[in-house]
Amino acid sequence: MNVIETVIQEEQKNERIDKVLSAINEEWSRSQVQQWIKEGHAKVNGNTVKGNYKCKLGDTITIEIPEPQELDVVAEEMDLDIYYEDQDVLVVNKPRGMVVHPAPGHYSGTLVNGLMAHCNDLSGINGVLRPGIVHRIDKDTSGLLMVAKNDLAHESLVKQLVDKTVTRRYKAIVHGVIQHDHGTIDAPIGRDKQDRQSMTVTDENARDAVTHFTVLQRFKDFSLVECRLETGRTHQIRVHMKYIGYPLAGDPKYGPKKTLPIEGQALHAGILGFVHPRTNEYMEFEAPAPKEFTDLLDLLEKRS
Repeated sequence: MNVIETVIQEEQKNERIDKVLSAINEEWSRSQVQQWIKEGHAKVNGNTVKGNYKCKLGDTITIEIPEPQELDVVAEEMDLDIYYEDQDVLVVNKPRGMVVHPAPGHYSGTLVNGLMAHCNDLSGINGVLRPGIVHRIDKDTSGLLMVAKNDLAHESLVKQLVDKTVTRRYKAIVHGVIQHDHGTIDAPIGRDKQDRQSMTVTDENARDAVTHFTVLQRFKDFSLVECRLETGRTHQIRVHMKYIGYPLAGDPKYGPKKTLPIEGQALHAGILGFVHPRTNEYMEFEAPAPKEFTDLLDLLEKRS
């Protein structure tokens, strides 16, 4: 275990210890340093402190850099649909049916398994089971995801998500014919008390959630919509569209049983845009909907 010692100088006094330590090495993210402090790896004058400790002139700070935790996720060779990759970020088009990261029941065949075989320099902020994962989409949702290859990129991308500056546009096929062309759903989402595996619109233990939608095409009993996420809550589009009476076609959790011939919700994350963590250049990517999705649209066209 590597131990680093530093003494607080005049220009560093009254600064938080996590800020001081993260400035020692540009590869250390603030989040990583805060985790080390929480685990007791950082001490001031021999004593453990909290991450918000304000440094005093002459304080001696020691930090023990723990050995990297070995991932217990097996790398698996996969034919990943990579849209962009450099030293900091990777953009991948996830197919329908693929789980993003390992979880009970899905410890292999996930996107993370494939990413680990593709590259060995993923951010470790989200832990051993979710390296590099900044945000996720559901198993049966296809589309674009941004992946962080180091902790600094991870922090930047997460901050952009928090600041609501990431562009995320989805296409969805929903039950019913929506009469108005545009709409905004501003309704908080939380865990369903009756079914802990589901989310619902509620005021209890909920978080703000905003979805903007535009109707792209109307069919006999269905509509094709584009949804733009302002926030990114679990199952947000699926819950919000059900809330206003237009559940997603094929959705086994939030939709009706009688639906279109598709396994899982008809939802595709087609457009993703963000500011590059290193170059500060805005980048935007677009992936076409998969064949299962376009086949449904062809079917609806014929029925109409």
